[in-house]
Amino acid sequence: MTAASSHLPSDHPPVRFGKVGVLLVNLGTPDGTDYWSMRRYLAEFLSDRRVIEWSPLYWYPILYGIVLNKRPQKVGKAYEEIWNKDLNESYLRTYTRNQGELLGKALTDLPNVKVDWAMRYGNPSIASKMQELQKDGCEKILVFPLYPQYAAATTATVNDEAFKALLKMRWQPALRTVPQYSDDAVYIDALANSITSHLATLDWEPEVVLTSFHGIPMSYFKQGDPYHCQCMKTARLLRERLGWTKEKLRVTFQSRFGPEEWLQPYTDKTVEKLAQDGVKRIAVINPGFVSDCLETLEEIAGEAGELFHHNGGEKFTHIPCLNDTPDGMRVLEHIVRRELQGWI
Repeated sequence: MTAASSHLPSDHPPVRFGKVGVLLVNLGTPDGTDYWSMRRYLAEFLSDRRVIEWSPLYWYPILYGIVLNKRPQKVGKAYEEIWNKDLNESYLRTYTRNQGELLGKALTDLPNVKVDWAMRYGNPSIASKMQELQKDGCEKILVFPLYPQYAAATTATVNDEAFKALLKMRWQPALRTVPQYSDDAVYIDALANSITSHLATLDWEPEVVLTSFHGIPMSYFKQGDPYHCQCMKTARLLRERLGWTKEKLRVTFQSRFGPEEWLQPYTDKTVEKLAQDGVKRIAVINPGFVSDCLETLEEIAGEAGELFHHNGGEKFTHIPCLNDTPDGMRVLEHIVRRELQGWI
């Protein structure tokens, strides 16, 4: 929909209006696995005050003096192992793009809704995509941080960046953000289906299934972050949906970084101990990740599997994230349609 005025300069483009934008936002991805691409990405990510809450006076000398000199090579090698070679990009970018395109097709009955996607860190940026949506006539934008469980270091920093983008806009669209959906029935059903369908492809039954969530520092939890509670609720509902015991479906936390204590039990320590205690067959799923990425493909499917086998385990399987599967897309479509009510 456009409106043109005879009072506008002849070279002024027609003003578009009347549309609603949906912006899917995932964590982010480096543009490449080389040192400088990794350094740019890590610098943006690790300088976010929501991610690392230490004082910059203390943290920045460590970040720029040590971390950004050593970590890009190490993380770059890890990304190289799980890089989508066909498209020369990370799988997180591949899946997020696919999710945006598939969601757009699923919402064709809503002709004024335009779907796009962005990354909190790296490209395409939240600000650039919000500007594109606004120029395309989106007077309202639904920002969807792709995190089922809320954490200040994930959901909140996406929302921060979206509202920050408004500061530079002359004509601001109205903004809504999608809340956490850790206990949504459609989401729980999708997780349960992904577990049962994956296990059905195996010729063995896991003794234990770990739900491995990304960790946060214990200090964040003590300051009131609801993340831990929402992870536990997701696991409880999933356990009830499958009819499993607490011993069969267990909660762990992965990806700790730095010297602080993080949420426990730790995934790597649990995998190691299970194998040492004589458990021979386990499966791991990552319910907090909407798309497979470095933390699921390299850290869990790769490293955790090796750790389990090294300590005496025999059978290990990683259950993929929902990604762009029909079940995964059903969850995203369900949440978006619910959150657009009153706007369309």
